[in-house]
Amino acid sequence: MNRIILASASPRRRELLGQMGLEFEIVVEEVDETLENEMEPCEVVKQLALKKALAVKGKIDEDCVVIGADTVVAYGGRVLGKPQSAEDAFNMLSMLSGKRHKVCTGVAVVGRGKSEVFCEETSVYMKSISGEEIWAYIGTGEPYDKAGAYGIQGLGALLVEKIEGDYNNVVGLPISRLYEVLKKEGLGNFIWHGDQKDI
Repeated sequence: MNRIILASASPRRRELLGQMGLEFEIVVEEVDETLENEMEPCEVVKQLALKKALAVKGKIDEDCVVIGADTVVAYGGRVLGKPQSAEDAFNMLSMLSGKRHKVCTGVAVVGRGKSEVFCEETSVYMKSISGEEIWAYIGTGEPYDKAGAYGIQGLGALLVEKIEGDYNNVVGLPISRLYEVLKKEGLGNFIWHGDQKDI
């Protein structure tokens, strides 16, 4: 079986990849996340995911499969990353309050001399949130390491009315679609255990 590496320090991505039943390790390399031209959110996350995966792949000589990922929230033509301050988080959440936005996750799978890169989009509908609720949520500390200043897998779920699309994509890794890509790499059969047949 190929060595599988997750090029992300995100505990949420680590948990989701582990949920797939794969054995993997985490290796992270710092990359320059600035992009020259204005791009659509999906193009942004695809390029950043590929940068992260290639940076790790370039440090490892042996045969391996590297998975890179990047997630952003997109609303009104703006790409929202992680908030830089409490005020930044407040502004993001105030802007998203009562509206629909998109969460875009780019995933790059690099291995065996080739790369496959894709973007998954999920629509998220936020409840109307009062300023008091927003500041209370910011006070929990949860928004700071989350794109768009909220975490749907935590207390941020209380702010969400509904979603359309892949829930895991909002958390940070669309594992259903990733599984399809890993099958092409010949890794799908390692996910299933017991007497289940290879797919």
